[in-house]
Amino acid sequence: MKSASIASGSSVAAKDYFASLQEVFSQLDLALIDQMTDAIWENYENGHTLFVFGNGGSAALASHFACDIAKGTVAANRKRLHAVSLVDNVPLLTALANDLAYKDVFSEQLAGLAERGDMVLAISGSGNSPNVVQGLEEAKKLGLHTLVLTGFSGGKVKAIADLCFVVPSDNMQHIEDAHLCATHAIFRAILQRMTLANGA
Repeated sequence: MKSASIASGSSVAAKDYFASLQEVFSQLDLALIDQMTDAIWENYENGHTLFVFGNGGSAALASHFACDIAKGTVAANRKRLHAVSLVDNVPLLTALANDLAYKDVFSEQLAGLAERGDMVLAISGSGNSPNVVQGLEEAKKLGLHTLVLTGFSGGKVKAIADLCFVVPSDNMQHIEDAHLCATHAIFRAILQRMTLANGA
């Protein structure tokens, strides 16, 4: 009887979570995701690299998205899309954080790796993470295109981004859910373009 009660309670909690998530999703600017896809595709066709970064859950998503793009969009007889996650070199991240400051971990990598015309996709739920803000500022100095996924009201990154997808919520889990769906939508659209461009 006790286990049935627990199961029932869990079901109600899940239903509430998904109902509130659906409300957030109904307010998303989906056209902006398509604009980001167009920008990433143009960046690819021009032979440039896409750099992705974020903190915490956003770091996991940066790694996930870079993997999806670099591995999952490969098409025969097509050049590959260069996607690099700046969160995956742990020795370099810790060296920069220890010897300089944590706010420098993305900007310093961009300074060493990026070339004018490349692109960054920065992910920050709050939009105010100092290292993400500084990474975007460095990207601007280097002449990179800047895309951002964020939440709340956009935070500091909104003013720096060329394109900024804001999830209108103060629930971090809902923001992260929407960011994952946005990156999957971009991935699927890029994959489709690779296939069509390949004549398949």
